[in-house]
Amino acid sequence: MLTYAPDDTLAHRLDPRTKLVVQIGFATTALAHTSPQALLALSVVAGLILLAARVALLEALYAYRFALVILAIAPLIAGLTLGAPWFDLTDAGDSGRASYRVLLILLVSAAYVRSTPVRASRAAIQRTVPGKPGQVLGIGVALVFRFLPVLQADFRTIRDAMAARLGDERGVIERASTLSLLALSRAFDRADRLALALQARCFAWNPTLPALAFSRADYPVLAGAVVLALTAFL
Repeated sequence: MLTYAPDDTLAHRLDPRTKLVVQIGFATTALAHTSPQALLALSVVAGLILLAARVALLEALYAYRFALVILAIAPLIAGLTLGAPWFDLTDAGDSGRASYRVLLILLVSAAYVRSTPVRASRAAIQRTVPGKPGQVLGIGVALVFRFLPVLQADFRTIRDAMAARLGDERGVIERASTLSLLALSRAFDRADRLALALQARCFAWNPTLPALAFSRADYPVLAGAVVLALTAFL
């Protein structure tokens, strides 16, 4: 699981609002263009973003391994037909390009997660979206970033415990149902403990968040992100 890692890379030094604009600009143009030339250019941009955050490509792919399975299956399902020729290469190719675009967006988001503290993300959202909606959105993002790794660790613990008790010798359906029920029960327990912890710490809607300020490095990156978003209209 990719999490924030302190470092001194270019991506770490950027304001989180700049990185959010980069993500939005990249996703906008990635979803708008489907040609091989555009995908090649977007791949180069995604590679540069990963390099700026010092995120290893294999590490990012491993973190999204479950999503990769779905993205790989989608073109196969899209190409299937009920009659001759039984497999349509055109439909499979369109779905494959769509899956690749989603993969590129995931890789760019991996660079954001690795280079941005949770509190900085919350501060960027709350100072961009005014009022209660921004506060609710900022809190939600912060809880997801902090809660999801805990749930994944619980999932791995349950899976390892089942394997230690020869649970991996059961049928696929029985294993999946047992694992799902136990993981869901653990998630509800975690949610109850989180709610109690928030009450015990006098949870505040508007805490003192870290100060944000644009630096000289932010302005060219912001300009590049805007240009990237505008290419969606070309």
